[in-house]
Amino acid sequence: MDESRMFQGNTFDNYLNSVAPICEDDAFQKKGHNARTLSPEEAEKLARDQVLVSDFKKLKLEKEAQKNWDLFYKRNSTNFFKDRHWTTREFEDLKACREFEDQKLTILEAGCGVGNCLFPLLEEDLNIFAYACDFSLRAVEYIKKNALYNIERCKVFQCDLTKDDLLENIPADSVDVVTLIFVLSAIHPDKMHLALQNIYKILKPGKCVLFRDYGLYDHAMLRFKSGSKLGENFYVRQDGTRSYFFTDEFLSHLFKAVGYEQVVNEYVLRETVNRKEGLRVPRVFLQSKFRKPLSEA
Repeated sequence: MDESRMFQGNTFDNYLNSVAPICEDDAFQKKGHNARTLSPEEAEKLARDQVLVSDFKKLKLEKEAQKNWDLFYKRNSTNFFKDRHWTTREFEDLKACREFEDQKLTILEAGCGVGNCLFPLLEEDLNIFAYACDFSLRAVEYIKKNALYNIERCKVFQCDLTKDDLLENIPADSVDVVTLIFVLSAIHPDKMHLALQNIYKILKPGKCVLFRDYGLYDHAMLRFKSGSKLGENFYVRQDGTRSYFFTDEFLSHLFKAVGYEQVVNEYVLRETVNRKEGLRVPRVFLQSKFRKPLSEA
């Protein structure tokens, strides 16, 4: 399949940034604490691309962030992302956090999009009640129109995690696990801590945030054209949506500064293969687990 034409004219760059993280057709996957090593050509390209987007455009992108995601979902409806059936396989913690079999779990999917992770989770585990929120009101509306949407199993609402108080929709200290999957990277680095503080309030003591997102030197990062750089490891796509590429050190500091304890924080190195086109694309993600302490220091 021609990846550049897969979704109604979306560019291959946007496909890499938005879809490839959930593809299953991979030649290998390995986890560890070492980031990907760049080739000399890749290192040279990154060294050349030092021109930053103007301050005016940066402010405009920040101001229009919600509008740009609404437009993304308007263009792509519910067709752009594949359903994330790998979630429970990658995160066995969704099952492991139960104290006994069939215990009812309350989860929050922060940044739920159009439900590509939410609905498979609810189908696979009948003992989950899910809160789910997204920055885009249009995405939330798509979920509520889905035939699988059931208010007895989930509550979905629009939320800017950096400023809208989750306590308006979720009781304090009530959630067993929070999934934060390819969400934090879309938030300005200066505001990421605000989202983590917000989540901290509704998470039960001793329970965890399960995190997965773009890692430093992922292939999507290397494909950005000159003039796309907003700051260190932070880029803007052609459609105005943004993406940050994490190091394990930056992520660890970010969570710990808010008060979380680190449980797991490692790189996932994956090679996505398009056999028809003969392409091998190196992907880099961070997969991590951070816990809210049982007692405040």
